Amino acid sequence: MFDFILRRLGQSILVLVVMSLLVFVGVYAIGNPIDILLSPDADQLERARTIAAFGLDKPLWQQYFIFIQNAAGGDLGRSFAFGTSALGLILERFPATMELAVCAILMSIVLGIPLGLWAGLRPHSWTGKSIMAVSILGFSLPTFWVGLMLIMVFAVQLGWLPASGRGETTLLLGIPVSFLSWDGLKHLLLPAFNLALFNIALVIRLTRAGAQEALLQDYVKFARAKGLRNSRIIGVHVLKNILIPIVTVIALQFGSIIAFAIVTESVFAWPGMGKLIIDSIRVLDRPVIVAYLMLIVALFILINLIVDVVYSLLDPRVRLSDAQG
Repeated sequence: MFDFILRRLGQSILVLVVMSLLVFVGVYAIGNPIDILLSPDADQLERARTIAAFGLDKPLWQQYFIFIQNAAGGDLGRSFAFGTSALGLILERFPATMELAVCAILMSIVLGIPLGLWAGLRPHSWTGKSIMAVSILGFSLPTFWVGLMLIMVFAVQLGWLPASGRGETTLLLGIPVSFLSWDGLKHLLLPAFNLALFNIALVIRLTRAGAQEALLQDYVKFARAKGLRNSRIIGVHVLKNILIPIVTVIALQFGSIIAFAIVTESVFAWPGMGKLIIDSIRVLDRPVIVAYLMLIVALFILINLIVDVVYSLLDPRVRLSDAQG
């Protein structure tokens, strides 16, 4: 396993370097932040001084190598708009986005797997058909529209939950979190459910398909012939064998939730990374955009590594040290 992790780390570094080049060139080839950050009345001397201060007077290849050199030391540049560390700005907002993503993925697991099992074990019942119908809606409805409908129903008409903001936060190991206070939890529920809806539908369909396929396998038929309880058959022989694709999807969707929580954070005014990146795009704050994208790439690489390790725990047939992998 140690050799496998070393090999994957080497591959990850290569992927990070390639992605850094693509991200850097793509972002720096779009627009001119000086036109946005400076007043139209600024004279040429002030423009030249600002361009030099931001390092934009150098060729693109030289800017990239400076970026790589600084990134190796943990410095992803300074924000044009805020004048502070781009990575620091993102990490300030990261706990809020992470809390929202963790809550959304937990909702997907807690609701998606039991409902998917129910639909898979009783596919012809009215409850099974209803679950699948709801899952289709989860796939089809746009996130921003669902968010607005949730606000209108639960915040405006019923008045049960707040419409926006993060609410009261409590420090946990020095990190502000919302779920430890009742006010913060109420603010968390609507955006988390809105973010989780697509993933709940996805987990339902994956679990249902896996359960129906597992029920046809010989090991399940043999377990029934041995007279094992139905709960044991489902919990041990069915659920355990369908967890691998579910774990893969949930893990990758967790990265996607963090990366694409922008819409939900905008609708519910959640103070996470999404709002920061939207504001940065508006003013072409290139260091913040590049730092955000690089953080997301690193997160996806880490998640893939964790998924491979979990594979070996769920299925002994997966050999992490196999050189043919």
